[in-house]
This record gives sequence, C-alpha cells and structure tokens, in this order.
Amino acid sequence: MTHVRSGSELRRWYWTLAELTELARTMGVPRGGGKLALIERLAAALDGTATPEHARRAGSARQLGPPVTVDTVIPAGQRCSQVLRAFFRDQVGKGFVFDEFMRAFIRDGAGRTLGDAVSHWYDTRAEAARERPVAAQFEFNAFLRQWRRAHPQADRAAALAAWQEHRSRPVEDRPGPSRTDTPPTDEGRTTVR
Repeated sequence: MTHVRSGSELRRWYWTLAELTELARTMGVPRGGGKLALIERLAAALDGTATPEHARRAGSARQLGPPVTVDTVIPAGQRCSQVLRAFFRDQVGKGFVFDEFMRAFIRDGAGRTLGDAVSHWYDTRAEAARERPVAAQFEFNAFLRQWRRAHPQADRAAALAAWQEHRSRPVEDRPGPSRTDTPPTDEGRTTVR
C-alpha cells in the first residue's frame, strides 16, 4: 500500500482509517483505537521510538440487550449500540443520532437510566444545533463544511472532486477549500493507489 519511511512523512498526508489500519497490519502495530492514536503509534514505529500505549476497551463490560425501557440503568462500559439506537429512535423519533452529547452521556452515564438519557437528548438540542468546530481527525468533514460555504451551488460530485484534489497534496501545500487551483501532480506522494 505505501512506502512511508518516517513519522513526519506519514503526518504530511491525509489517511483514511482503513489505510492506517492496513499500514498498521503490515507493520505489526496494534490496529485499534481512533485515527489520531493510530497515527501516533505508526509514527513512533516508523521513527523507531517508544510506541504509545494502546488503551484497550474493556471487552468484558456487559452491554444492554433488548428489551430496554426508560427505567433501564446504563452499565459501566456501555457502548452506543444498535439496541440503544432503536430505543432512542422509538422515544424521540427518526431524527435521533448519537451526537457528541449523547455519546458522552452513554460513556459517562453509568448508574443513570435511559430515561435520564432521553431527557438529556431534549436538554441538549439547542446546543447541538449550534455549529461547532470539527475535530482534527474529521478533516474530510471540516473540508466539506468549508467548501460548501464557498461553493453553495456546487453538487456533491464537485465537492468530492475538490476533496480528492485537496487530499492529494501534502499538508504544507494544501490550499483552502474555497480555492480552485489546478490539480497537483502526485510527485512525492508515497501512497500507490
């Protein structure tokens, strides 16, 4: 897939989680965790430095199964599962999503009830409706948000083409999403597609 030789070279490019996971598999680096943690482990392995510890999820934590009710207590280690998604959609409607507020409530809500979680959903809707910065590991989402502001009449195909052009450049050579530069050459890119 790639012939990246150093951590700094790895960080110069945008990588999907699937690409990073494949690189980790090839290099024998633990593959779990989010993109940022995986990039740190891969960079450390490429640079021959101490690999950051991989925090493993407690797999032994019991997960809720159906049926669940508003009185069901959230256990420690509960994940945002399909069982909970179905419950919340039944309670609040099809517009339910596990946004940052609900993910945090489920993650930190051990001992509270699913009824408390439903109340939390309604209590956080005003804040959830406000636009917030997109976290660094979601560069694709942040790019599309900015690009669509700059090009409100453009269609999805144009947005995706602009993203491909953007991600084909190393970090230091990327234009902002509102610019429409000519596509770069792939010279210097170490990924072979």
